[in-house]
Amino acid sequence: MNFLSHFYFDRNTDNCYFILGTVLPDLLKNADKTIIIHPEKLKHPNPEVNSIIQGWNKHLDVDRYFHSSEFFITHSHQLKKLLLPAIEGSPVKPFFLGHIALELILDNLLLTTKNVTADGFYDHLNGCKQAVVNEFLLAAGLKETAVFFKFYEDFKKSRYLYSYSQTKEIAYALKRICMRVWKDPFTPQNEAMMNDVLITYRTTLLNDFTSIFDEIEIKLMAA
Repeated sequence: MNFLSHFYFDRNTDNCYFILGTVLPDLLKNADKTIIIHPEKLKHPNPEVNSIIQGWNKHLDVDRYFHSSEFFITHSHQLKKLLLPAIEGSPVKPFFLGHIALELILDNLLLTTKNVTADGFYDHLNGCKQAVVNEFLLAAGLKETAVFFKFYEDFKKSRYLYSYSQTKEIAYALKRICMRVWKDPFTPQNEAMMNDVLITYRTTLLNDFTSIFDEIEIKLMAA
């Protein structure tokens, strides 16, 4: 799941460090895909660092339940098939595209139906002290944290997730993600055709997209 979908499960918490932990695996991956840490079993004397660890573990649980769900398997496959004609000539792997497209549509639906707000998400991130985050990263074994913090500060300043509420921007967001792997993933024609597919598919999900969040909530409570 993407940033706002992870935020949804704990949108009512007042612990900014826990919220940061729920999205930190993806933030680190976006900052530098070579960063690999495994703080899952880490115990720390600072309770704020422990909150990040707990949020990190929640992220792993949510992703595991999501990616093994019938909802994900069905809709990512459908999107892959529908997007195939739109990406003719593109180097992007169709499965990757279907996977990411579904996650972006879910974030868009959460924003446009007012289940979450981008303001609420960014307020939590801005409430976290850099020294605490750095303490977590060092304890988790990341020796050089500067690369992450440069990305993290830019991520917060850009407020890019606000654009996810614009349905017509989903294809552009998808292009930006693909550009981390492929230099020129899509032509303008690819993008226009993708946008048509994504807007139409968003409409098909609108009425029952929350079912996957309900399903994961039940599994989290039972764990």
